[in-house]
Amino acid sequence: MPLSAPRDAAVIDIGSNSVRLVVYRLEGRAIWTVFNEKVLAGLGRELGSKGRLAPDGVAQTLAALTRFKAVLEAVQPAETFVAATAAVREASDGPAFVKRVADETGLTIRVLSGEEEARYAALGVLAGAPDATGVVGDLGGASLELVRLEPTGAGQGVTLPLGPFSLGLTEGFDADRVRRLAAQRLAPVAEVFKADAFHAVGGAWRNLALLHMRLSGYPLQVVHQYEIGRSEALEAARLVSHQSRSSLERIEGMSKKRIETLPYAAVVLESLIERLDLKRIEISAFGVREGLLFEAMAPRVRGLDPLIEGCASLTARQGVADDLGVALETWLEPAFGKLESLFDGRDAVLTAAACRLADLGARLHPDHRADLVFEQVLRAPIAGQTHVERAFLAAAAFARHSTPFNPPEMDVLERLLTPARLKRARALGAAIRLGCDLSGRSPALLSRSRLAIEKADVQLSAEPGYAALLLGEQTAKRAGTLAQVLGLKLKVLPL
Repeated sequence: MPLSAPRDAAVIDIGSNSVRLVVYRLEGRAIWTVFNEKVLAGLGRELGSKGRLAPDGVAQTLAALTRFKAVLEAVQPAETFVAATAAVREASDGPAFVKRVADETGLTIRVLSGEEEARYAALGVLAGAPDATGVVGDLGGASLELVRLEPTGAGQGVTLPLGPFSLGLTEGFDADRVRRLAAQRLAPVAEVFKADAFHAVGGAWRNLALLHMRLSGYPLQVVHQYEIGRSEALEAARLVSHQSRSSLERIEGMSKKRIETLPYAAVVLESLIERLDLKRIEISAFGVREGLLFEAMAPRVRGLDPLIEGCASLTARQGVADDLGVALETWLEPAFGKLESLFDGRDAVLTAAACRLADLGARLHPDHRADLVFEQVLRAPIAGQTHVERAFLAAAAFARHSTPFNPPEMDVLERLLTPARLKRARALGAAIRLGCDLSGRSPALLSRSRLAIEKADVQLSAEPGYAALLLGEQTAKRAGTLAQVLGLKLKVLPL
């Protein structure tokens, strides 16, 4: 059951390039975006050349904030955060801007220090990927925040003038000049922030990831936790930095408003890979905004697993209680806990998550349920999972609703999952289907039966007085399917 009632929270993020209002629905540990509006105002466009906020950017930002205030008055979120970053922090007229916003809109802006901005970026990454290690890099219009991820959370952080506006955006792009500046500004901190994994936060880097997906023919267009190896990331960054604006504009799906800043982001990424000796890049769709929300959560909520809680929340939207998911997890553990680990110790988490999705298709048409659930699980904005794990859970969700295994995007599964992992997903889905049908989806009744794997057998049994649970053609079919997928024999016996 949820630890707290769902509530809405809003964040107004006043960045150097964009001004954004995001309204979130918080359901325990699960974070859902329900409204998202962005204006690329370019507030910090003149920061590098004049040290002041751009007048047209100020006008656009004030107009956006006036509209955002009207939206918030209607939405009435439980809590609202208004934060400004590098442009307002560093501009000589930043304090005057903060006062003007308060006078004209009634909004009180919290101007984050560079250290705070870095820490919130790291907290945002941890909100979306709790096991993340390495270094977080949040690239905004004016600055780059770097912060280490320690076992205890966000560690040492620094802010550097490596955003496009600080690298001479108004002067026109010169790759050699930008590369030289990036190297100079990274040099004093490079040794401290060396790491294998780099968690990239920011719209420009998300667009670079989308470009890499298209160039590589990657089948799953989900940016969050998309991984790129060192050599491929360098290749993509160098490709972008050598393209003309018109060439970039011809790339399908690229944000036209981001194209001006994209070459700068590419050169900065190239410099980071070389100077910090990075081995892989992981894109995070979570950043400062989600970090603010994450910090405000109760400690017991922050400690929950975002994947399990997200799956439970997604199913709860169908009006189905989570008791069944918890009961299925308990029921499956004696059997699936004995199987070889295929996910580096993450198997139990994935089993728990799949169990929470057992009734996701409850209100969908039975003829299309398996396909619809598959698509939803594969692309649901649920944090705490890699792309491989997404594919695994989608395959398990399909198998939970269908004995023939013919999901609509088999090419995605075959690219992301090894044969062993795909087989395990099918077995997990088949076991969940067996548990649901055996018990009539009753947690109390399910607890009266046992599922076990002993040597070459899948064993299904029931407590004394509940042998009738094991009768029926459908129960036998479901148990037989599970045994067949696992390559074992079926044995049905009373306790």
